Amino acid sequence: MLSAIRKIDRYSLLLLFTVLVASLLPCRGEGARLFGALTTVAIALLFFLHGAKLSREAIVQGLTNWRLHLVVLAITFGLFPLLGIGTAAVAGTMLTPSLATGLLFLTLLPSTVQSSIAFTAMARGNVPAAVCSASASNLLGIALTPLLVALLIGGEAQVAGDEIWTIVFQLLVPFVAGHLSRPLTKAFVARHSRLVSTVDRGSILLVVYTAFSAAVVEGLWSGMPIWQLVVLSIICAILLAIIMVATAWIARRLGFDRADRIAILFCGSKKSLASGVPIAGVLFPAAQVGPIILPVMIFHQIQLLVCAHLAQRYAQEDGEAAPVRAPA
Repeated sequence: MLSAIRKIDRYSLLLLFTVLVASLLPCRGEGARLFGALTTVAIALLFFLHGAKLSREAIVQGLTNWRLHLVVLAITFGLFPLLGIGTAAVAGTMLTPSLATGLLFLTLLPSTVQSSIAFTAMARGNVPAAVCSASASNLLGIALTPLLVALLIGGEAQVAGDEIWTIVFQLLVPFVAGHLSRPLTKAFVARHSRLVSTVDRGSILLVVYTAFSAAVVEGLWSGMPIWQLVVLSIICAILLAIIMVATAWIARRLGFDRADRIAILFCGSKKSLASGVPIAGVLFPAAQVGPIILPVMIFHQIQLLVCAHLAQRYAQEDGEAAPVRAPA
């Protein structure tokens, strides 16, 4: 547990450091255009790697548990957005409009992939089902998240024909290309997992820097007192607690066994920073992306810490504590 927290904190510190650098030294002018182009390449590379890491064998093995996948998708793209509508309405009385919109946007995102699978494995859950559910959530999220944004956020986001094609070519095409490349890239990805993880996380850091730079140039921090960040963190923690309790209750009420309940809990209650940052960059004006993704960043760190603790407890209850590794 302590090892996981130390490793998770290292990445959290990198995210915080990136926000600090963007706040003190935001890119402007030609620099902003250069970082914008680099961000486009980084996002495409990020989704290419996601596709390359997706095992076809695991998909086939996991597809048989269709009830589990439907429950996870219903929670991710149904129950979570419903909670988001209420949360954003309440938060709108305390937070800036952009932060409240960011909270709603957070609930519309797909599940994480790497950490959902890692935590399910740690907790002795149904790993093949987790692989299939988390991967399906991410793939469907490329289409469902923009659709939900158009329905629930509307005018603040740009969900028109050009943005849809941008999502297709910048996110979906690299993802499919990465998966189709597995006969050529599978061995490389397996041998250089640390390098792949570094590129994965580095891409996110680059996108975060570019997004926050644009927001800082437009006066992000001048209109956001510290107490709002504290309130935002509390709201994210409460939202996570509610969805985890609801997810665990639903899985138990539907009669799933212990291994399936674990997979449902870790796949259904998580939201993806890796998908959220680039999707926000496509759908929202550059100056709004910073505050929009701030709730996602905070929620991401809280969910990693809470899920690391829960996974270890599940493993201990199973009679054999799993060594905890930091997921992405």
